[in-house]
Amino acid sequence: MVQDIVVKVNSVKKSFRLPTENTNSLKRTIVNYFKGIKGYREQHVLRDISFSVNRGDFLGIVGRNGSGKSTLLKIISQIYSPDSGSVEVNGKLVSFIELGVGFNPELTGKENVYLNGALIGFSPKEIDRMYEDIVDFAELHDFMGQKLKNYSSGMQVRLAFSVAIRAKSDILVLDEVLAVGDEAFQRKCNDYFMQSKEEQKTIILVTHSMEAVRKYCNKALLIDKGKIKIYGTPDEVANQYSLDNVFQEGASTVIENNEIAESKEKEEITKEELSVISNFKVSLISDELVESSNKVIEFDVEYEVQDNIETYIAFSLTDIDRNFWMYNDNSFDNMTDGLGKKKYRYRCSLDNINQCKLQLIVSVRNSKHEPLAIASGIHAPIIIISPKPNMKQSERDSSTGVITRNGSWLNNY
Repeated sequence: MVQDIVVKVNSVKKSFRLPTENTNSLKRTIVNYFKGIKGYREQHVLRDISFSVNRGDFLGIVGRNGSGKSTLLKIISQIYSPDSGSVEVNGKLVSFIELGVGFNPELTGKENVYLNGALIGFSPKEIDRMYEDIVDFAELHDFMGQKLKNYSSGMQVRLAFSVAIRAKSDILVLDEVLAVGDEAFQRKCNDYFMQSKEEQKTIILVTHSMEAVRKYCNKALLIDKGKIKIYGTPDEVANQYSLDNVFQEGASTVIENNEIAESKEKEEITKEELSVISNFKVSLISDELVESSNKVIEFDVEYEVQDNIETYIAFSLTDIDRNFWMYNDNSFDNMTDGLGKKKYRYRCSLDNINQCKLQLIVSVRNSKHEPLAIASGIHAPIIIISPKPNMKQSERDSSTGVITRNGSWLNNY
């Protein structure tokens, strides 16, 4: 319903002028004007952004660095004005966007609490009543008499966040608050966010943590080059963000002409052995994003043997985030001999695992199990496994799983 909308962003555009030359005289400025030389270039940061946030929503905003996330938050917080479009905010909004805003480095921690509290609407008596709670949350009892300039960045953000969450706000805007602070502070952030979800507070959070998006948010928004790419469920946005980062990092599903990637075994491969295998190619047949309803991956492996030797294919699926093997097939059930081209197709079921990012590493080996060619590193395909539908967060966190040996070779050419 319309009355439940607390933030409405409508066709917002924002650009900045970046100087390309420095003119120190009026004459040069006038000459450049008549020559049509602007002296600057326009950087378009936000391009026609539109979305709405309902009361009680926990919205996660994600995107690569430079995509326009922080600029969007500053426009919502009325720090920046949009070039065009509008932002409607229904309720009191408190923003926690940049470290140090509203703080004076020459004042003590205690003085800054009163200063920052006054800026967000607290009276001195109200700050008196909550002062001990603020210090307890920030865990800075021994430092409140010191000047803020002597605080570390983590100590400053703990103090600022501790004040901000006590504001009498309808909407809380946070930018990368989880990126700074030690483990104890992040646990307190987690407790606060979980409590906020239960109380249905409205929070807008910019983060690079897909774990935080899935854990806290009920909606998420992915910004790419100043435009909204996806506005939907946390899982949809988190999966797309992971895929975008995979491709941006240069991952490829095809490895050709002995492009041997870095690996622990690379140093063991001699030039003579490398010449035995040519035209090595790994092609992912299934999608990079494997939905929970169809957890199967399928890929082709092709190579050409230049010597009359026995060879076989070994491969593994490694959980990138947890850094361990989910599946390792190092058997030589399909040992082949002789010269010529070899081609295999492999189909592997992933029913036993949930919500992770896997990297497929494939190698061609001889009968002594020595690697002749390896496709790993940035050349190895990456598969994003989406979570099961209607799965609770606690179940997702504990769902690791191990892939059993249930794959099968489909074709051998």
